[in-house]
Amino acid sequence: MSLNSHLTELKKKHQRLSDQVEMAERSPATDHLEIAAMKKQKLHLKQEISRLSA
Repeated sequence: MSLNSHLTELKKKHQRLSDQVEMAERSPATDHLEIAAMKKQKLHLKQEISRLSA
């Protein structure tokens, strides 16, 4: 897998997680620990994208 395609996949995953976090935050039934875990995963992806883009 080329670097560009890998970055594209990471960005897609990051966007999907953003959407999931947004939906989860609107739902009162969602566990706050689950939201925190998704945010942590999202941050990890963002850091990986930044590291590979540099």
